[in-house]
Amino acid sequence: MQHQMEAGDLLDAHGRLIERGWARSEVRRYDRSAIAASGWRIKEWDYYCIADDDHALALTVADNGYLGFLGLSWMDLRAGTAESHGAVRAFPFGRMRLPPSADAGDIVQQQGDISIAFHHEPGGRRLTFSAPGFADGKGLSGEVWLDQPADDRMVIATPFADAPKAFYYNQKINCMPATGQVVLGGEQIAFSPDSAFAVLDWGRGVWTWDNTWYWGSASGLHEGRRFGFNIGHGFGDTSAASENMLFLDGRAHKLGEVTFHLPDGPLDAANWRFTSADGRFEMEFAPVVDRSSRAALGPILSDQHQVFGRYAGRAVLDDGTALDISGLTGFAERVHNRW
Repeated sequence: MQHQMEAGDLLDAHGRLIERGWARSEVRRYDRSAIAASGWRIKEWDYYCIADDDHALALTVADNGYLGFLGLSWMDLRAGTAESHGAVRAFPFGRMRLPPSADAGDIVQQQGDISIAFHHEPGGRRLTFSAPGFADGKGLSGEVWLDQPADDRMVIATPFADAPKAFYYNQKINCMPATGQVVLGGEQIAFSPDSAFAVLDWGRGVWTWDNTWYWGSASGLHEGRRFGFNIGHGFGDTSAASENMLFLDGRAHKLGEVTFHLPDGPLDAANWRFTSADGRFEMEFAPVVDRSSRAALGPILSDQHQVFGRYAGRAVLDDGTALDISGLTGFAERVHNRW
């Protein structure tokens, strides 16, 4: 079943989802004040990943209730290396004021030596960042402009089983052309819109305590046309709709269930494989580097593996057109949180 949502508020007067399902745009209005659960359970984040065939940059701003986080990661896909740097903020409980919409509201945050800002401007988004302590003092800074055409996006609202006031409202905006410059230890590295593309992962919700999710994403060009996809599961009860979607020239093509076949052992040691129940998404993913992190404090755990690499295989559009994909840069991840 793939239920497409209509416009309206996200939550009812009791803090429960009014409608579960998927959409191509931000049809439901998120209002933090309508949440009926404890502030300890509210999780909000904006995550951007910008990548071309040589490099990838990830920027995170998250308010996860009792813990806020600013993070930057730089992946050198030629050398197969990843470096991350972060700063935490204790007990923000919404004071980071992440916007209630993915289409309006700026984010300006500083913690420790990290400064990150996400600004909406006519025609796109401007990302600025600075972390002098990155990579043991090499430093990472820059500014990236993202064009945002009037594209479809992946939007999903999901409940959690046996937790009536828990939900996840998520938007993924793929294939945004990126222009900008990153300075790493004095070296200047440019992103060009003919080869670099961004995805935004915008998440707001009330999560249960113990979760494992799987997410895959890619944005790039196929025969000169903007092409990308979003695949995943583990983000609550997706019986009403999956979050699996193809994007070509800004138009969305809805997929059903996609199964992740992970390698035995280390997640970057062998290829991942993806299959779909309807045969419309059949891919191999060749890892290049695992951006991994693990943090544990008592029962609290965050064990993250975001593996960057190349996708190859076959994707079928809504009209039956088959696309043969080869060498498309993206990532696939497994994340286990007790939070």
